[in-house]
Amino acid sequence: MQSRGDQSTAHRIAADLEIAILKREFENGVRLDENELSARFGVSRTPVREALGRLALTGLVVQMPRRGTFVRQPGPAELLEMFEVMAELEASCGRLAARRADASQVEAIRKADTACGNALAAGDPNAYYAENETFHQAIYDASGNRFLVGKALRLQRRLMFFRQMQLHLRGRPEESRTEHAAIFVAIESGDGDRAAMLLRAHVAVQGERFHSLVVHLNRNEW
Repeated sequence: MQSRGDQSTAHRIAADLEIAILKREFENGVRLDENELSARFGVSRTPVREALGRLALTGLVVQMPRRGTFVRQPGPAELLEMFEVMAELEASCGRLAARRADASQVEAIRKADTACGNALAAGDPNAYYAENETFHQAIYDASGNRFLVGKALRLQRRLMFFRQMQLHLRGRPEESRTEHAAIFVAIESGDGDRAAMLLRAHVAVQGERFHSLVVHLNRNEW
């Protein structure tokens, strides 16, 4: 039976590996060697095995008997499906936020949008990405639905690399900021249906936008 210390170590290792995989430090199909990971984290193989088991439950890795644990990155078709679901989750958050947000929550969304504008003016796409995520999370919080927020945050985290890469596409940060302004007005005015429509279009990657993302990913070794 594992001690609480072992479980805490396994949780920390799983969290660190999750970020590394989401940032694509490990490419699709790479085998995660338990001995190498033990050396990397300075621990025995026991918490490493537990951490890999936790990651398998998230779908980030696949464990194959007698072969090992392998990183699983989404392909183009699955990526599109994930963005479709993300768009619907955010649409729901926006609709509820427009109906339920109090003054402080509306102000939090406004401040996040202003921070996005500052990052855009500074020409810093990485800073814009960070503020962009804060903007969306402020909308999640304003929805007042904890279950929905949990689902949205989990998928937002799963798509973090791809959402960030989108913002490196030419002209996308400027488009994103313009869309934010319209989303904020809809939420502030209490127009749930419009907020949902705008967020759905804002998050979905279809047509030319998706094609551009796939091309960009291919150039960076999908």
